[in-house]
Amino acid sequence: MYFRPPSGVSDVNSAESGRRAVHGPNWLGEYLAEAGALDETRLFTAHQQSEDWQRLFDSLQSLRGEELDRRQREIRRELSANGVSYNVHGDPKGLNRPWQLDPIPLLVDGTEWNALSDGLMQRAKLLNHILHDVYGERSLIRNGLLPAELVYAHQGFLHACDGIHIPGPQQLLLYAADLARGPDGNWWVISDRTQAPSGIGYALENRQCLARVMPQLFRECHVRRLGDFFGQLRTLLQKLAPVDNPTIGVLTAGPLNETYFEHAYLAAHLGYPLLQGDDLTTRDGQVRLKTVEGLLPVDVILRRLDDIWCDPLELRTDSRLGIAGLVEATRRGNVLIANPLGSSLLENPGMFPFLQQICRHYLGEDLKLQNAATWWCGHPKECQHVLDNLDRMVIKPIYNQAQTLFGHKMSALDKKYWRDRIRSYPHHFVGQEHVGFSTTPALIDGRIRPRQVVLRKLLVARNAGYQVMPGGLAHVSITEHASSINARTGGISKDVWVTTDEPDRFNPSWRNAPSTSKEFTESESLPSRAAENLFWVGRYAERAETTARLLRILLRELSEFEEIDTPEKRREVHMLFTSLQQQVDIPAPETPLKKLRPAWYREQVSGWLQNVGLDDLLGAFQSAAFNVRDLWSSDTWRLVGEIQGFSRRLRRTNPGHLSRLTSLLDHLLTTLFAFAGLTTESMIHQQGWRLLELGRRLERGQTLCMHLAIQLGPVLPPVEEHDVLENLLSMHESLITHRRRNRSQITPLTVLRLLMLDGNNPRSLMSQVESIRAALELLPRDRNRQELLPEQKHALELSTALQLCNAGELLQLVDGQEQREALQNTLNHWQDALMVVSESLSERMFAHTAGIHQLVTPGVVEDL
Repeated sequence: MYFRPPSGVSDVNSAESGRRAVHGPNWLGEYLAEAGALDETRLFTAHQQSEDWQRLFDSLQSLRGEELDRRQREIRRELSANGVSYNVHGDPKGLNRPWQLDPIPLLVDGTEWNALSDGLMQRAKLLNHILHDVYGERSLIRNGLLPAELVYAHQGFLHACDGIHIPGPQQLLLYAADLARGPDGNWWVISDRTQAPSGIGYALENRQCLARVMPQLFRECHVRRLGDFFGQLRTLLQKLAPVDNPTIGVLTAGPLNETYFEHAYLAAHLGYPLLQGDDLTTRDGQVRLKTVEGLLPVDVILRRLDDIWCDPLELRTDSRLGIAGLVEATRRGNVLIANPLGSSLLENPGMFPFLQQICRHYLGEDLKLQNAATWWCGHPKECQHVLDNLDRMVIKPIYNQAQTLFGHKMSALDKKYWRDRIRSYPHHFVGQEHVGFSTTPALIDGRIRPRQVVLRKLLVARNAGYQVMPGGLAHVSITEHASSINARTGGISKDVWVTTDEPDRFNPSWRNAPSTSKEFTESESLPSRAAENLFWVGRYAERAETTARLLRILLRELSEFEEIDTPEKRREVHMLFTSLQQQVDIPAPETPLKKLRPAWYREQVSGWLQNVGLDDLLGAFQSAAFNVRDLWSSDTWRLVGEIQGFSRRLRRTNPGHLSRLTSLLDHLLTTLFAFAGLTTESMIHQQGWRLLELGRRLERGQTLCMHLAIQLGPVLPPVEEHDVLENLLSMHESLITHRRRNRSQITPLTVLRLLMLDGNNPRSLMSQVESIRAALELLPRDRNRQELLPEQKHALELSTALQLCNAGELLQLVDGQEQREALQNTLNHWQDALMVVSESLSERMFAHTAGIHQLVTPGVVEDL
């Protein structure tokens, strides 16, 4: 977008004059030839910034060509492996849209950064005064400094929160401002973020990613570090808590929220539990966390949920995300919320024209940072100005700026509609002048191009003022003339580097400082919702592993079936197919078994693989894992990302390529094995890990009972039976163990003893039951209750039955029988017993959650 050069900035129209402005290597000269006058490489308040950009381009020059592209791909892999995403509902790229980071940072020299920080600290103090006033005396309205319509007509003004204040002078604890450099060469505030300002976690992840991928560049630019900001945030929350030994949690709307990654990332980084509304309840005006140990008081909530959704009792009644009674608990002073409920009022762009006068009233000085030129339509003269100049206006409602409209993009019919709307409800709208902002270098399609940039600065309350993060989050547009620049519209993020004369020393003191926050064991602070998701992660992971192994065997047998179509091979394939049907939703054949050909089985299996089947199962696993994102180590989460990537590769594979499908299943199994091993070796063995293991063991035990009944139930000829038994052992990772123990001899009895009764075999039913019993013993319970819990009783009965079992008797046949009915009936009974254990455990531990988890819809299996 073209605009007149600002005062003090020379107009540069040629490559030659661009090179005279800042001398440097080819890339800088090439870039300046394309960049306009209002570009960050030209604009600086001190000579140091010129040197900073020169140093940056010198470093980029050494990476030109394929190397810089490789670094960009490495950044993408790093962010993808860490699960960094931004959720956009209805986005064609999917719900978890990958986060985009430009390898070229936005540089701001220390002198200019200090001036920006001073202006924003002043603005934060001013907004803090306004927040205190509108929920208190409302003298600003009474004295005519702030129109009443801007407060009472704004949905962010919460009547239920009137008179509720945080102890002390500071009500606004966290603040963020979006800035852009306007045509005058100065930074303008274009929006305020006050209710749950996002960007803190993304800024930290951007910094860590870029420092890992481009370490030399990071060192050469002498970049200030971010650590102290997070230390101050922790100190603030502990200091303002209503008790000396506070319990602190991060409240999120859940995995579907657009910035859920940041919520989980921030919770894990600060060491606080990540909470959803279902995790909390109120008792006697006190917020309590539902944990596996019972109800636990919560003293401080770092809120990442919009305020109107926080309490269905006193705020938005249709909310299913909040906690009934939260406002009352806040009113009584039993819980501190950061930022306080009702702070979204300060995001009202209609306040912009009045801030200068309010600043003089409260602080006795002018604003140090100017706003974007704004006209509130509640005044007739300003409203008419907006209507007369609609073509060059940006129209914003005073609430919900996601509905921003650009006058130059409107059709004649749209302009008429919005003019009528504004005339009908003038106090609901503002108009802002649509101007172009400064540009900064960005790597676009392999070239360094100028793109408009918006900078988000983040502040946290400290003592009587505010501390500014020495960095921040920036976004640039992908296209050259984008109207809006943010993550929602597909903007590319940038790390913000505040440069210094000397390298900034790393100060880990905030991590090592003694904490005044209460120390809790993992079992005490594990929310029941998180416990349930861990339980289902274990079940889904085990189901995926068993299914993938069964599919691999079935695909191998199908390859042989196409060459050897005999009754024995037909029966062997169909028994495997029957086992798969019991686990997943594949329709039973409508034609007799003897008429089915290899092509039918191949079509059923590959079709299920390609369409929904395994993809749905892995999706359920990933969803459960995502719900407890804050509990996984970075390496564990990388494996979750690998498992998610399997689905994408599967959908791109030709269903007729059985060997390719088999190779993909091999990779999936390796990743699932790694996930199981890493959770065993890296998770602390307390209640969360025990529930994950319970889910895995219950699922493995039930599946094993089902497979034993299907594969050992029919009486088969010895030659055919040998192949079936080998397949069964392979399904449960016990073939090599059986061969080492029994040499080449393989019989139903040896297989049954190994897979059902051998407690030393970690894949046996006995091993699963004993592991389940041991885990149940260590789960929380009422210690005054001496008798066994229902799930313990069922597990003990099953353990006793296994120990008293005689495998030979179960395999005995009555003359003329074609099925081992005693074995089948016993296994079915034990499978039902494991299901009862699971249901009893779920009812006791996860009773507060709604809905039923069902892995698959059972299919009807044709008898052989």
